[in-house]
Order: sequence, then C-alpha cells, then structure tokens
Amino acid sequence: MESINFFKGYGKVNPLDDHPNPPPNHRRRRRIIAVTLAVFLTLIIGSLIAALIHESATESEPSQLASNSAEPLKTVCAVTRYPDSCFSSIAPLNSPPSNNPLRFFNLSLHASSLEVSSLKNLLTEPTAEPAMKDCAELFDDAASQLRRSVELICVGSGEKVLTEMTISDLQTWISAAMTDQETCLDGLAETGSTALGEFKLKVQKSQEYMSNTLAILNNIESLFNKFGLTMP
Repeated sequence: MESINFFKGYGKVNPLDDHPNPPPNHRRRRRIIAVTLAVFLTLIIGSLIAALIHESATESEPSQLASNSAEPLKTVCAVTRYPDSCFSSIAPLNSPPSNNPLRFFNLSLHASSLEVSSLKNLLTEPTAEPAMKDCAELFDDAASQLRRSVELICVGSGEKVLTEMTISDLQTWISAAMTDQETCLDGLAETGSTALGEFKLKVQKSQEYMSNTLAILNNIESLFNKFGLTMP
C-alpha cells in the first residue's frame, strides 16, 4: 500500500511550486513604484485643484474690487439731491479710485465747470437765437464763478484747504452760478423762445451737477468723519 501511495503521489507538483514567492528585493521595488505613483498622482491632483482655485479667485477679484471702489462715491452721492447724476458725472473722472470727500468735491466741481463752459459756447454760436445770445453774459459769469471756486481750493502744500471762509466763499460762488442759469431760463421764457425747451434740458443737467457739488460741500465735514479722515 505504501508503494501504491508513493506512486500515486509521484509526479504531482505542489501548486505553490509553480508560483514561487518573489524575492524580497523585487517586492520592495514594487512597493516603491506604487508609493511613487501615488505621490505623483496626489501632486498632479493638488496642482489642478490649486489652479482652479486661483483662476476662480482671479476672475472674481476685479469685479469685487470694482464694487468696493465704487462704494465711497455712492456714499458721497447719497447726500445729494441727484445721486444718479452725481455718480455718473464723477465716476469717469475718479481714476485711480479714491475715498477722499475733497477729491469727490473737486471732481464734481470740475464736471460742473465743464458743463457750464459747454453751454456758454453753445450760446455764442452764430446760429443761436438772439434771445439765447442774451444769456451768454450770464453763462460767462457762471463759468467765471466756477473757475474762481476751482482756483480757491488749489492751495500750497501744508496750507489748510477747507477753512470756514473758503467753504463760505465756495457756497456763495456756486450758488451764484446756479442763479445765473435760472435768470437765463426766466428770460428765455419771457421772450417765448422756441429753443427754450431743448436748451432747458441741457441746463437742467448743469444745474444738477452744481446742486450735487453744493450738497457735497455742505456735508463735507460729516463725510470726512464717516470715512474716518481728517479735514484738510
């Protein structure tokens, strides 16, 4: 029986003998390769995520910056009677963006001066009606009042800009420029000028600009306090 069992077992091969265990060095090499691939894939995925985050932040940054830079101007224009025209007249000139109420006042005054000068030139055109030409002197005076205002706040380094007397003079001259325009419109209405309607619309824009300028000036101290700045 033993011989039979011997022959039965003869020629059989242990399954494990077909697949011998790999040598230790081979196993270690496989492990190193696997770890290296895992680290490499992790780095690639991390880089892609970082790139996406950076791109998203870059896209949102300009719009957020633009929104933030407009807030001080919106705050200033909120004290005026015509906040929309206040914003539209100052925003194109506010570069680089500022949060200084005096700068906003200067820009509003500049926009008012440009508008009045444009209307004055319109009144002196050869095709202008005689009644409108009579307004030229009034608009010339209005433009002069605004020029004086611009010159008044151009002070030397270290000098105080917004003294009580300066603010009072500015209020007087800007108000006088507005009165000149109103006097012109009253005169055109009395003569029954056909150009009154169209010209009145143009003057209204100028009046709004000056009204805004005056409102910013009247609230200048509280605006400086609101922004945590010192009056110059």
